[in-house]
Amino acid sequence: MLVLALNTASAALEAALVRDGDILADAREDMARGQDRQLPGFVERLLAEAGVTLQDVDRIAVVTGPGSFTGIRIGVAYARGLALVTGAPCIGVTSLEAAIPAGMEGNTLGALQAQKRPPDQTWWVQGLEGDEGISTPVEVSLDALKAMLEGFLVPIFMDGAEALGRLADGLDIRPMRPSAITAALKAPAFDAGSHPPAPVYAREPDATLPGQKS
Repeated sequence: MLVLALNTASAALEAALVRDGDILADAREDMARGQDRQLPGFVERLLAEAGVTLQDVDRIAVVTGPGSFTGIRIGVAYARGLALVTGAPCIGVTSLEAAIPAGMEGNTLGALQAQKRPPDQTWWVQGLEGDEGISTPVEVSLDALKAMLEGFLVPIFMDGAEALGRLADGLDIRPMRPSAITAALKAPAFDAGSHPPAPVYAREPDATLPGQKS
């Protein structure tokens, strides 16, 4: 299966082509503005580098957020357009699913920094089981995140972990960055019905995340 994955959920263009788990080509270009104008040519160059065409693509994956409001909408709209043209299924992959390496077993947690300036720091968080999210991404404050992570037992993929202070010493914290490559690797196993190509915007939490002591 040949998967084309797009990630425009941050201030960058990122795309990857993966065939049956092998990376054929990938590219990233920092770009705060003009993503909508540059994305078609960006994808064309990637396809040419890999020696394939859009008609060869079996599945399209797009990172659906949370992240940049404008970037997410650009990527999702373009991915949907490609799906209409090619007939390939289009799969939505959240930013947190795209940030945690493919093939992880058991439960994990992704925490992607949203607001970075103190004292109003926030993180988007999502619990995963294996490669797939088991909860909707939510945005939480630093105090709320600290409360969630007290006694947390599962691996945490997180940026900005220094804000946790001494709490971080007792946690299994690992680096993370949303990646088009990871989205492409995970997309073949995702069902289009449960992973639609629709923007994901975080909300307040209403559930307990996995890995906490009861």
